[in-house]
Amino acid sequence: MMKRSLILETGDVFNGTAFGSTKASEGEVVFTTGMTGYQETLSDPSYCGQIVTMTYPLIGNYGINRDDFESIEPAIKGMVVRELANTPSNFRCDATLNELFVLKDIPGIEGIDTRKLTRIIRELGSVKGLLSAAGDEVNVEEVVAKLKNTTFRTDQVDQVSTKSPYPSPGRGKRVVLVDFGMKHGILRELNKRDCDVIVVPYNTTAEQIMAIYPDGIMLSNGPGNPKDVPEAITMLQNLIGKIPIFGICLGHQLFALASGGDTFKLKFGHRGSNHPVKDLETGRTDITSQNHGYSVDPESLKGTRLKVTHIALNDGTVEGLKHLDVPAFTVQYHPEASPGPEDSNHLFDRFIELMHTNVKGEKQHA
Repeated sequence: MMKRSLILETGDVFNGTAFGSTKASEGEVVFTTGMTGYQETLSDPSYCGQIVTMTYPLIGNYGINRDDFESIEPAIKGMVVRELANTPSNFRCDATLNELFVLKDIPGIEGIDTRKLTRIIRELGSVKGLLSAAGDEVNVEEVVAKLKNTTFRTDQVDQVSTKSPYPSPGRGKRVVLVDFGMKHGILRELNKRDCDVIVVPYNTTAEQIMAIYPDGIMLSNGPGNPKDVPEAITMLQNLIGKIPIFGICLGHQLFALASGGDTFKLKFGHRGSNHPVKDLETGRTDITSQNHGYSVDPESLKGTRLKVTHIALNDGTVEGLKHLDVPAFTVQYHPEASPGPEDSNHLFDRFIELMHTNVKGEKQHA
């Protein structure tokens, strides 16, 4: 068992035991509050470039299975856990978390005070950090100085988006799914409803999308700052009003920017499968799965044609929008619930109905 350190740009040092890859790794250190769902978390492309701290103390107890991945290749920079379970017990278990991290060359650290680390992030906001190479002795002052002067990449969407279009055939409505870092759960929910899905890269133009003759457009989740994806904003400005749109997470933020709104970086983000969200139109509260570091500025929506439909009950931030003039709505959270509760799964049915209604409206208008 080799030692490893997590060093923050604040100068805080956490010494623990290495698991997974022996390499060093830098990234933005964040935390997630889900009690389960670590496999979906580590394979969520929205964590691209981040070192993820699991606040639940025991991780890996049901192992890794073939079915619960949200992407083929994980994009996280590392994982921090209080205690790693090396002997998982579950009938679906195919490998341990450590075995997966070795296979995918992802470093991890266990045995540190994750409560203290989480309090630091909550107080100061998400911070830059280094997971040292396993067994290495490091000069903390040098690492801290380097971290303070380090600027991380801003092309996370380009890193995780598909490079070319591909189909996921069905007999129902044709949906163009724009991949900004898509979780497989979104595609799975559309497939369950027999949609004829065409997945396209994030930088596909409006003209290329319309040439596919879609009935609707799905904007996926994804990592990073939405303002770092200007081509997607331009694409949406040329599509809004032409076709029904449903946006999730980063897709929600991009839709707001394309409609004249603004976004800002949250202090430490929303990450976990236990975030309460209130639907302002129905009064219903759903427990939701979330993973985002940016949010839509509600003040920026004044003068736009967007209406806030959902808010986060923990901090009052915007969690849902709808356009007042055209068939389009978005949510900040993850209705595909991977991982998380399935309270808001009905939003996919709403999207299907919106596509049906739009076709009827076009025929009546014609």
